[in-house]
Amino acid sequence: MEEKIYTTRKIGMSILIASLALYALAIAAIIIGAPKLETGHGGFIALFVAGIIVCCLGWIPFCGLKVLRPQEALVLTLFGQYVGTLRDPGFYFVNPFCVAVNPAATTKLAQSGDTQTKSSTASLSISTDGTTISAETAGKKISLKAMTLSNGRQKINDCLGNPVEIGIAVIWRVTDTAKAAFNVDNYKEYLSLQCDSALRNIVRIYPYDVATNVDTTGDGMADEGSLRGSAEIVAARIRDEIQSKVNDAGIKILEARITYLAYAPEIASVMLQRQQASAIVDARKMIVDGAVGMVEMALDRLNEKQMVQLDEERKAAMVSNLLVVLCGNQDGQPVVNSGSLY
Repeated sequence: MEEKIYTTRKIGMSILIASLALYALAIAAIIIGAPKLETGHGGFIALFVAGIIVCCLGWIPFCGLKVLRPQEALVLTLFGQYVGTLRDPGFYFVNPFCVAVNPAATTKLAQSGDTQTKSSTASLSISTDGTTISAETAGKKISLKAMTLSNGRQKINDCLGNPVEIGIAVIWRVTDTAKAAFNVDNYKEYLSLQCDSALRNIVRIYPYDVATNVDTTGDGMADEGSLRGSAEIVAARIRDEIQSKVNDAGIKILEARITYLAYAPEIASVMLQRQQASAIVDARKMIVDGAVGMVEMALDRLNEKQMVQLDEERKAAMVSNLLVVLCGNQDGQPVVNSGSLY
C-alpha cells in the first residue's frame, strides 16, 4: 500500500468558530423558545426543537478538527478504507467520521521520542526484549522525526564460535506512513526484531579480532576484516541488512553504529591472557631482532677498525654475552677482566 495525501484545506479554525457560534445560537434558541412552549405557537416550538437538535448533534464537527505539528503525520481511514495521510503542519477539518490509525501508538521502545506519559490512572506495561507496551492512551499521530533505537547488548557467537557481546544504535525515520500503518502489525516492534536479526546475521560473518583464513567479504579470499578493526564496515553492512528488511514497513535507516563490543564474561579473562601472551611474543620478537642487529653492527665495527682480532670461539662468547645483556629483563652487571683475553 502506497501513501497518498489527504486532500483538504486548513480550515479548522473557521469550522471551530462557526461551530461555537452555532452552539451559541442553539442555546439562545432554547432559552427563547422554552418559555413560549405553553402558548403553543408553532414558530417558538420549531425554534426550541431546532436548538435541541443542534445541541445534540453539534458536537460532530468537532470530531473532524485535527491539529498537526511539524514532523507529524496522521493516517486516516473512513469506515475501514484508507483515505489518506495528513503531513503538513496546520489546523485541519476532515470528515468527522474519519478515524486516525497508528498501531504503534502505545509501543515504547528504548529510543528517543518514546517518553512515557504518566497519569493518575493505573497502567499496564509488558516488557519483552527491551520493548515496553503501555496501556495508557497515546496519540494516534505518527512521528516523522529521526529517532535513535538502542536494543541493548546481545550475546552472539562470531565466525570462530567465540561469544561476544555487542550493542548497536540505529537512527531511523518513517518515510511512508501507509506502509508503516498497514503493511506490518506494529512497525516499532517490527523494526526492533529486524535489528536483532540483522545484527546476528552480520556478526556471525566476522571474527572479533583479525584471524587467519577467514573470508568476511565472500570473495573467496582471506582478509583482515574483524569486528574490532572494521567497525565502520560492519556498521554499514548492518545498516544495509536492516534496510533490506524494513522497506515494506515504510522505514528508512539513516545510520547504524556499534555502541558496545566485548568478549562475553565467561571467556573474557582467557582472551585477555591470550592477547597478553601475543603482545609479549611480539615484544620479544622485536627485542631479539634489534639485539641481533646491534650485535652484527658491533662485530662489523670491530672488524672495520681492526681494534681486536677475535677467533670464532671468542666471537661466539661475545655474541652470547651481548644477547644476554640486550635481551634480558634486567640491566647487565659489568665484569672487569684485567688479564689477557686468552
